[in-house]
Amino acid sequence: MAFTDLPPDAAQLQQRIERFHAVREGIVQQVRQVIVGQDDVIEQVLIALFVGGHCLLTGMPGTAKTLMVRTVAEALGLEFRRIQFTPDLMPSDITGTDIIEEDASTGHRRWTFVQGPIFGNVILADEINRTPPKTQAALLEAMQERSCTVRGHIYKLPSPFFVLATQNPIELEGTYPLPEAQLDRFLFNAVLDYLSPEDELKVVDLTTATRIPKISAVTTAEELLDFQKLVREVPISETLARYVVDLVRATRHKSDNAPEFVKKYVSYGGSIRAAQFIVLAAKARALSRKRYHVSQEDITAVTIPVLRHRILLNFHAESERMDADNILTRLIATVPRPKE
Repeated sequence: MAFTDLPPDAAQLQQRIERFHAVREGIVQQVRQVIVGQDDVIEQVLIALFVGGHCLLTGMPGTAKTLMVRTVAEALGLEFRRIQFTPDLMPSDITGTDIIEEDASTGHRRWTFVQGPIFGNVILADEINRTPPKTQAALLEAMQERSCTVRGHIYKLPSPFFVLATQNPIELEGTYPLPEAQLDRFLFNAVLDYLSPEDELKVVDLTTATRIPKISAVTTAEELLDFQKLVREVPISETLARYVVDLVRATRHKSDNAPEFVKKYVSYGGSIRAAQFIVLAAKARALSRKRYHVSQEDITAVTIPVLRHRILLNFHAESERMDADNILTRLIATVPRPKE
């Protein structure tokens, strides 16, 4: 069913959909004042926001990872917090800590919780793989439960809550691999590659002149929460849902429908969370393209960024220089597609 074919009694729903598209276009326009190229990455970041998921941005230094996150946060009009991850960062530097305060009038002392930078709407975890796993794990509860525990007390985080993390490739010096449990909590692993010569020329023109772009907020926290509900209302057929499950199950080398190259190169495949994220991301992508149903194209478009950080390759893949994207591209071509 096309966006314009909604029944007449769905006027309110149509207004929500139109507002969704207006906000999305507004965010893209604001981001485009600063960021050149990287169309796929911008789309993936927006899908993560509209789904309510977290996004990991991977790329070499100087590919505008941090700048992209900061610009998106400004366009959203939400409370933005930045955490610079370093080797000496402690978990309490992220979550906050209890301190002893003394009442000047009575002399009584009491414990007071001082919130850390995680108490915001959009959290930029900058260079997240520059800190040891102990500190990286401070984000686990926050990313999954939207809360943090300090000295046995549970504190709820603001809503909406997004972690947009950046990391440099793992082979660079001074980096620590992210734990698999934390990687699995990211909806996407978006890879920023180098720009084309024409786009690099545009970047030079934009950044070496006196023009300073002004980013304006185009939405509110309440609207974003409504958009997340709207995305979940997009229908998906049972056939396509089964196709998603087949794709994810095919990444597990012990599965009956795993291709031979998966059994050869993959040690561990995607979890059920991967299937959930593929469906949610496909729904957001369909709605962004003014379709009120999920198509197979939506599923295949989001499969690689959802799964590339969820499959663990073995030494055979490393010795033959096979990466996750190679495996997943072959997998999408191999798994039988549902009949229309």
